[in-house]
Amino acid sequence: MAYEDLSREIIANVGGKDNVASVVHCTTRLRFKLKDTSKANDEKIKATDGVISLVKSGGQYQVVIGNNVADVYDTLIKIGGFGDGGQVADDYVDTSNMSLSDRFIDLISGIFSPLLGALCAAGMIKGFNAMFVAFGWLSATNGTYIILNAIGDSLFYFLPIILGISSAKKFGLDSYLGATIGAALCYPSIVAMAGSKTALFTVFKGTILQAPVHMTFLGIPVISMNYTSSVIPIIIAIWFASKVNKLAKKVIPDVVKTFLVPFVVLLITVPVTFLVIGPVATWAGNAIAAAVSAVYNFSPTLAGILMGAFWQVFVIFGVHWGFVAVMMTNIAAMGFDPIVGLSLAASFAQTGVVLAIIFQTKNEKTRSLAIPAFVSGIFGVTEPAIYGITLPRKKPFIISCIASAVGGGLIGFFGTKLYMMAGMGIFSIPGVIGKNGVDRSVYGLIIAMVVATVLGFALQMIFGRKSVDETLDEQVALANAETGTATAAAKTATTENSTKAAENSYNKPDKLVAPLNGTIVPLKDVKDEVFSSGSMGKGVAIEPKDGKVCAPFDCKVEMTFPTGHAIGLKSVNGAEVMIHIGMDTVELDGKGFKILVEKDQAVKAGDPLIEFDLAAIKKAGYEVTTPIIVTNTNNYHSVNVTASGEVAIGDQLLDLE
Repeated sequence: MAYEDLSREIIANVGGKDNVASVVHCTTRLRFKLKDTSKANDEKIKATDGVISLVKSGGQYQVVIGNNVADVYDTLIKIGGFGDGGQVADDYVDTSNMSLSDRFIDLISGIFSPLLGALCAAGMIKGFNAMFVAFGWLSATNGTYIILNAIGDSLFYFLPIILGISSAKKFGLDSYLGATIGAALCYPSIVAMAGSKTALFTVFKGTILQAPVHMTFLGIPVISMNYTSSVIPIIIAIWFASKVNKLAKKVIPDVVKTFLVPFVVLLITVPVTFLVIGPVATWAGNAIAAAVSAVYNFSPTLAGILMGAFWQVFVIFGVHWGFVAVMMTNIAAMGFDPIVGLSLAASFAQTGVVLAIIFQTKNEKTRSLAIPAFVSGIFGVTEPAIYGITLPRKKPFIISCIASAVGGGLIGFFGTKLYMMAGMGIFSIPGVIGKNGVDRSVYGLIIAMVVATVLGFALQMIFGRKSVDETLDEQVALANAETGTATAAAKTATTENSTKAAENSYNKPDKLVAPLNGTIVPLKDVKDEVFSSGSMGKGVAIEPKDGKVCAPFDCKVEMTFPTGHAIGLKSVNGAEVMIHIGMDTVELDGKGFKILVEKDQAVKAGDPLIEFDLAAIKKAGYEVTTPIIVTNTNNYHSVNVTASGEVAIGDQLLDLE
């Protein structure tokens, strides 16, 4: 499906443009905030071609797209006409029914997700630069090192400015005001004063809150803090500024609002931040860092096992953003984070399981999904693997969590820590290189990644084989999504055939004759991706010349549809075939169709099955191209089309071998 069509489908099924309060994206998901979630059609979203899954968490309606989410997002923004990059102020969203934890996750993800790409890129450059020095390839005085360090370190040094912009968008404040407030926190003379060895006096002396005072503002002591690379102070400052901004707009006359509102916001917010918000937020951040360190210090290995085991569950529910906030706080307070690094083996455990499934599956649809999911997993993007491959099969997902727990335990054992927000997957390795260069902790991470991959692969090969093709009822599910009909018998039959395929048991060869008079159309040319992609199974299509469908072999009628537009058959040799008359003809609700047989009825090759009014269907604006699909394709070595051009009922059509 083209991005334009996919975007229109998504917008329509989230309740339309007017129901969208905001939409942003992360590495794999479109993250909507809807004004009324009851207006969204969950089932249609899930069934949309191009959508991997749907997650509702943290007050967000998350549509999982996969690796091409950025392109889909750009198209969706244009088609939907969403302004300001798809974001609006929280005032437009009803958060009254959101829990405190949901609000926190929504806040953190909304602030950090727009800059995730830049954060990872800068962290990777900084990490690689540290590696070059550790290996002796560069020196700290080398011009190349200095420029690379400027690229990698600048975002982290000026993080308050970057967060000032994203926080301003989140809280409905002008982005330039947010940047200005962040810049004030990083102003050179302020930074220099915080690092000065001389002080006017020290407040809270002898306590954990002890801090020097280097200057005063209107006679009020200013507690000196270094806010470069900090996270919490700027977020709270922007929230405070948004409240000042709202109040100022109410009381300042319209004629002078353009310059006087920003004037008041800056004049009040920046001093209050230096006097109150900054120190209190910094102390709070230090307390969080100390609490996290206490848990980690109790048992790094146990912490790693737990973090590894549950990290993918956190990702599913979107709550991993809370750990991102803690990580950035820890790095600002201590120079490193010991917690999020414990999850770095999770993506490799997932890719190991997916690699095993690639070898195990006999379903081409599963393999076509698994191969790109495996590749993206190596680079730390696991949502395609989770939602498309392992989670639907349950056991492979559990196996990946077990392998991830072992990897996390090893990371904790080796004392690996994150010194910066680096990339994901293999690109996370530079992020664990600290002042000691490539040491035991770095090698420990690599060992953990390898162990998680190998263990995930081995456990899936040994214990997960039967689960691989048990869920091939996805094929029928796709048909149900397209027809709007759910048939339990069809699901049962498909599952039985899937189990046979998993056991490497093939049906006897079979032959199909043409069930209609008409012209052969290759399946790939059918104007419906559900059929043309082969996801329903292999086969062929016929452009009919008249309105008669006959049995393609001696068979039993497995399923009929009340609308008469499709029929499911099973031959005496076990071949399962669906004949689907036209595209979207289910919407005719049976008009123009007449079913001539009943479910479980035995018929002979050439017996009439359905009559349909060809002219009326065309007049109603529907395509009449009719796919003939072998839905249990996996039970055959090959499905070969033996006809071309014009065919008549009874002519040889397909060979199943």
